[in-house]
Amino acid sequence: MRYHAPAFMSITVPPSRPSRAVIVWLAVVLAMVAAIVVVGGLTRLTESGLSITEWKPISGVIPPLSDADWQAELEKYRSTTQYQVVNQGMSVEQFKTIFWWEWGHRLLARAIGLVVLLPLLWFGWRGTLAGAPLRRGWVLFGLVCFQGLIGWLMVVSGLVGRLEVSQYRLAAHLGVAFIIFGWTLSLMLNLLRREARARLPGLTLATAVVVAVFVQILLGALVAGLDAGLTYNTWPLMDGHIVPDGLFIAQPWWANFGENVTLVQFQHRTVAYAIALLVAAAAFIAGQKRAGAGTAGILVFAVVVQIALGIYTLLAGAGGEQPIVLGAMHQSGALALFAAAIAHRHALNGSKAA
Repeated sequence: MRYHAPAFMSITVPPSRPSRAVIVWLAVVLAMVAAIVVVGGLTRLTESGLSITEWKPISGVIPPLSDADWQAELEKYRSTTQYQVVNQGMSVEQFKTIFWWEWGHRLLARAIGLVVLLPLLWFGWRGTLAGAPLRRGWVLFGLVCFQGLIGWLMVVSGLVGRLEVSQYRLAAHLGVAFIIFGWTLSLMLNLLRREARARLPGLTLATAVVVAVFVQILLGALVAGLDAGLTYNTWPLMDGHIVPDGLFIAQPWWANFGENVTLVQFQHRTVAYAIALLVAAAAFIAGQKRAGAGTAGILVFAVVVQIALGIYTLLAGAGGEQPIVLGAMHQSGALALFAAAIAHRHALNGSKAA
């Protein structure tokens, strides 16, 4: 009589699935980070970021509760250069408008810190997250804390001697926010991938797209910090030229890349065209190799919409004032494009996180 091994001995154990709670947690963090990027953009567009002149991580949660409290906050704001030059004579009611924007921005930042930390402690204690995913979770919390510090250093740069915050610190603040967004999205996608597979063609190009989009986000922050979008409000030409005059009028020459509004806007436009070409090439490879075609299609759609929004926002600023709604939409488009670029790269990358 032939012996048959028990059936369970021949069954391949399927790869473990991530906890649904962990995925929901990361999705909530992702949505909150996206929200704070948009709220931060609106805070800048409404020129509200300097309305709170102190950094009180705990007690700052409580807003002014009396008329005397509001007068005290306004008195602190009156010491800023922005008030003395731009908002001289601002009433308490007018001050409340910009105060609530900045207070809401900071409150959301604190909420993100708690939403990252508390579930992370719980998942680590229960063993729901362990090893590399848990370590990546702690990196995420570290990035959130670092972002708070960068945000305060940005505010400090604009309190005295400037009408707005430093464009370099603004770029750093926005850049870290997008790093947090990308890190969270990548962590979630890695946990959702059930098994490793071979890497697909086009991965290097997809990586280049992610890097180029991130660089473009930093350049966009320089444009915003210098209000460079309120100059040369024509497209496709700048002052009637493809390459405008005055790109390197400042000294030393390298300062032009971050301080000359002409070059700052020109490089933002140029990188946008480069991204469009990279995305077109990525989509072509995806179609030819039948690798990542779905995410490539989403990426193409995202870049077309974002470029269209950028052009429309630029043209709408011809009156000397940035339309708030369009500015917020353009920043939201940057989030969507960055997410699409990361998702496309992930679709081509065969490795699975440990």
